[in-house]
Amino acid sequence: MALIKSVYLHMKKPVSVDEYIFGFPPDIRQYLEEIRHTIKIAAPVAEETISYAMPCYKLNGNLVYFAAFKNHIGFYPMPSAIREFREELSGYKSAKGSVQFPVGQPLPKDLITRIVKFRVVENMEGKSIGRKS
Repeated sequence: MALIKSVYLHMKKPVSVDEYIFGFPPDIRQYLEEIRHTIKIAAPVAEETISYAMPCYKLNGNLVYFAAFKNHIGFYPMPSAIREFREELSGYKSAKGSVQFPVGQPLPKDLITRIVKFRVVENMEGKSIGRKS
């Protein structure tokens, strides 16, 4: 989950999500604020922190991460969520534990909400993030 491809590598390592978001231009900042708000509504008691130099939300373990890149917003909901929402994510570039939401298109906030809520249930039930369904 390294930010190797990020165009903003020159930024110092952020110590808060506010600092992370503020380090980007206004157009990218808007996407970051939208995904942040969506996550906070879906998991209001989750702890917001920085991990791996990107925003992370924790509740009984890591829930989700997000990060900004030149052409997309990376969303990292763990492999189990990518498997669970595979069909709905099929229109986006994705990998084992990540999905890319293109800059220039609206964020799928309803889908992000459902993914975060899925992860909350998973973490509260103590399911392993690597376990196959």
